Amino acid sequence: MSRSLASVIVGTFTLRFSTGLTGFLLVNYLADLPEHGGRDVTSLEVAFIAIAFYLTELLLSPAFGILCDRIGIRPIMLLGPVFGAVAAVITGLTTSIPLLLGTRLLEGASTAASVPAILGFLALATSTDEGIRGRAMARFELATLGGLAAGSVAGGVLWQLVGPISFFLNAGIYGISWYIYRYWVDYHEPAREVRATVGRPTLRERAARVIERYRRLVTTSHVLLLAPTWIALNAAISTIASFQIVFQLRGSDAPFAGDQLLMRGFSPVEISLGLAVGMVVFIFGVLFWGAQFKRFRRTTIIGLGMLAALVGIAVLFVVNHAFGAPLVAFVALGLIALAGVFVLAGATPAALGLLADISESYRHDRGAIMGLYSVFLALGQIVGQTLAGFAAEFRGIDGLLGLTFALIVVAVVPLYSLRLFEHQIGGETPADVPHPPETPLD
Repeated sequence: MSRSLASVIVGTFTLRFSTGLTGFLLVNYLADLPEHGGRDVTSLEVAFIAIAFYLTELLLSPAFGILCDRIGIRPIMLLGPVFGAVAAVITGLTTSIPLLLGTRLLEGASTAASVPAILGFLALATSTDEGIRGRAMARFELATLGGLAAGSVAGGVLWQLVGPISFFLNAGIYGISWYIYRYWVDYHEPAREVRATVGRPTLRERAARVIERYRRLVTTSHVLLLAPTWIALNAAISTIASFQIVFQLRGSDAPFAGDQLLMRGFSPVEISLGLAVGMVVFIFGVLFWGAQFKRFRRTTIIGLGMLAALVGIAVLFVVNHAFGAPLVAFVALGLIALAGVFVLAGATPAALGLLADISESYRHDRGAIMGLYSVFLALGQIVGQTLAGFAAEFRGIDGLLGLTFALIVVAVVPLYSLRLFEHQIGGETPADVPHPPETPLD
């Protein structure tokens, strides 16, 4: 793996560390907001604040992906840490719910700018070697999930030590990501055609052509095969690994909370450590399955992950009601759940690998295609987080587990169709999206 490729992965880790740190600090900030001069926050408000992040990512990722193809990867990649640093500083200065909602919009813009640029760079750098592509995509997921996990663990400790001051420290970590992208990465992108200014289309005409071009890319058969499965899977993951689950683990005085072991109230540090164990297992799973691209079909890996997730959710439901069970039973159930997490981990690099395969058919539009990672993620998160707010209000952690199970079942349905046509992905550009070799996205 080249130095620039490795640097982008390192920068992804520090960037996602900051994202995870801000998120974990914010959810604890919301739980303790009355102590800092604010008011009590409901589960639905937590859901809306979380959704704001993904809504921004959904709306802006396509635009930033197109800009990567138009003006280059480098300037867009550098924008992400700037947006994140500004959001972190503002968060530490306010207890206003509307302003905190606004900072989540900025955080979403940070991810919307960073992810298409990073994935566009990885797809371009690994276009000639499937083995390197598998390892690179697995390491991207590793850096993403590892950074989020490390940020969450650090968030619990920092919140108990210094409280809102942690937000200002995080702004400096965003600066580290900017430095890595600015000085450690060599951007060898294809030369762009220089066009004469005479007779060039107006800004409005160019915008219309860009929108039409993107619409045709998104509605191709290759993309539409992958979208339903990935969106539903992201929705499922978002209900069980999100703001909402942390908020519920902090404890509740709801009538149903007394019947659920996991709603008895955990400290930020305890929650961070529990999440860290799960994320470490997930990371090892990503590394293992990312190295299996030449042995297993992408859809096989995704399907195994979904099956393991269903088993893991059933186990967590038992744990949530296992009052008085012996320690050995908790250990056994915990190991089964962690085994499910390990297998589920393969679904994310496999889906990302399929998206990179699709980008081979649209080499002038890699940024736009790889930006769909954020689109699919955001759509899934918006659906999952919205439903999670109502599920948590209805039945707390039991509600979240039931919702996650149902969403994974939904994700299994379109996987069969994806598997039937998987062999076609990455081939010649389909006829419904003509793409002359010398014509970049306009």
